[in-house]
Amino acid sequence: MSTPLAEPSQRAWGLGTPPDDYVLGHVRAVLDDRVVDDALIAVRSGLITAVEPHPAGVEADVDGQGLLCLPGLVDVHSDGLEREKLPRPGAELPVEFALLSFEGKLRAAGVTTVFHGAAFEQSHGRGVERDVETAEQICAVVEGRTDGLVDHRILHRLDVRSPEGLAALRRRIEAVDGTALVSHEDHTPGQGQYADRGYYERYLVGTRGMSPEEARLHVDQLIVDRDGRLDVREEAFGWLGVQAGAGRLRLMGHDPSSAGEIEALRARGGQVAEFPTTLAAAEAAREHGMPTVMGAPNVLRGNSHNGNASGRELVSRGLVTALASDYLPSGLLAAALLLAEEGLATLPAAIGLVTRGAADVAGLADRGRLAPGQRADLVLASPGRPWPVVAAVLRARSVISETSESESA
Repeated sequence: MSTPLAEPSQRAWGLGTPPDDYVLGHVRAVLDDRVVDDALIAVRSGLITAVEPHPAGVEADVDGQGLLCLPGLVDVHSDGLEREKLPRPGAELPVEFALLSFEGKLRAAGVTTVFHGAAFEQSHGRGVERDVETAEQICAVVEGRTDGLVDHRILHRLDVRSPEGLAALRRRIEAVDGTALVSHEDHTPGQGQYADRGYYERYLVGTRGMSPEEARLHVDQLIVDRDGRLDVREEAFGWLGVQAGAGRLRLMGHDPSSAGEIEALRARGGQVAEFPTTLAAAEAAREHGMPTVMGAPNVLRGNSHNGNASGRELVSRGLVTALASDYLPSGLLAAALLLAEEGLATLPAAIGLVTRGAADVAGLADRGRLAPGQRADLVLASPGRPWPVVAAVLRARSVISETSESESA
């Protein structure tokens, strides 16, 4: 038996922070392809070094009490910060406070890595005012939260018909060090997510207090205004393709609705199909080896809120790589366990949708799996019936490499 498994670390724990070295025992460890009952997980320098059956007589620093042990959840598309900042019309809160408040909800949901949506656009068509200044502010605040209990990152959401958004994202990508995650979208009613404009009109009636006639006229004007920006759309597509080809961004296509749109996304360097609205689009993505993201709320509800493809059906057909919270962090683990409970996926496969699959979508190879060499971002959860409860989150605050450790010795 190796030393990390045989000897507990005997270190004191800081408040809310696990030590760099520890041993977690008596958990049900969910691996990529199986569940190890009564498992022991050894952590050294913030990395997992072993996942094995817990030997009799071997003590651990932490007794997992038979709870499920999962990799920390990875959320590749969260608009929750936007909602936290504006919990109701006219009640806007400082972004800095909203991020701290939302971080608590992420931790309670078992999320250890999150990509916050920053909307690069000038619009208020759906009742939510979005502007470039707010997007840039969100980027600055999120990137400044380096010592938080969650790894906060940015999902750059580009409205392809917004010239202001395109100009701002150009500036942003030039300044980003590394590869940015970008999702491009076009929410003009009558296509994409709102192929049936009636859903959009009912949304406006329900959220903005419009009459049905006012909503209809409003949508008519949106379509006219945005049809006048087709040149901006083509410019945005061209620029995104160049940036993706150069490796400056990882490109996701939001709401593809057909095999043709998937092919066009692939042709311009797109790497991920995000929230495909039809079975045909999801099947085309699979044929091209393109990962697919669906929304956890869709899975929980059993269908899309606006009549598009069912997440449960796509999962049952093996067409989904990852689930994203969209706007509900607590929905991630609940949706995954619901899929397993209903037999639409095995437990390892279902958990993989909110861990390794999501990490792969974001291009993060260092997390999402209970395996040696991975970050020790761990979640302990009780499956519960009908809904799970997160009991603890152990996130590696820093990862110490063997090289740096030996050099400092």
